[in-house]
Amino acid sequence: MTGAARGIGAAIAARLERDGYDVIRLDLRGGPGLIECDVADAGAVQAAAEAVGPVDALVNNAGIWLFDALENVSPDDFAAPFAVNVRGAFHCAQAFGRPMLERGTGAIVNVVSIAAYRANPGVGGYGPSKAALLSLTEQIAIEWGPRGVRCNAVGPGLVPTPGTGNVYDDPEVRAVRAGAVPLRRLADPTDIANVVAFLLSPDASYVNGQVIYVDGGISKALMTLLPRPYGS
Repeated sequence: MTGAARGIGAAIAARLERDGYDVIRLDLRGGPGLIECDVADAGAVQAAAEAVGPVDALVNNAGIWLFDALENVSPDDFAAPFAVNVRGAFHCAQAFGRPMLERGTGAIVNVVSIAAYRANPGVGGYGPSKAALLSLTEQIAIEWGPRGVRCNAVGPGLVPTPGTGNVYDDPEVRAVRAGAVPLRRLADPTDIANVVAFLLSPDASYVNGQVIYVDGGISKALMTLLPRPYGS
């Protein structure tokens, strides 16, 4: 799996290990227990895949964001999330997926975002890149499903992680955000990991081309956020 060093990625890796997987962790920075790999570099991904050998499952979790208002985003900053979030997932799907296709079995989960479903101001190219990753998920599913390889996506909601820590440093911001979620809490990385584990498991053997938003219901909560007198 990619982007495995911390946050949601680390939680997914830990859950899969508890489920009995021999998890191979790729991350840009490398480190103990990690294979250093820039997923935006197709050659680096192919080299990692050849070193690792055939795998039964792939989780594309690596992702970046460069937030800014659209009128201020440079072309390079807009393109950067696409290089990692979309092209990186494509590189990994090809490199690790080809052996799956040869064996006629495998499962892929791409980590998208509620930003793939609901427009989010100020996120630059992040939301569009996650929407593109969702489209890639569906394309893989319909092309590779007939050959025994499933592909689905998980869309995290509001999840405090090391990568988003500054957003949630203010206790008032945390409280307001949690209060907007129908379940009245922010997500924990393990909430996302649990759904990824399900989608990779035999229990999801007939699930293909789908996205599950693990967001406590906030992506469906528009009307609950608008003032309305009770009984009207």
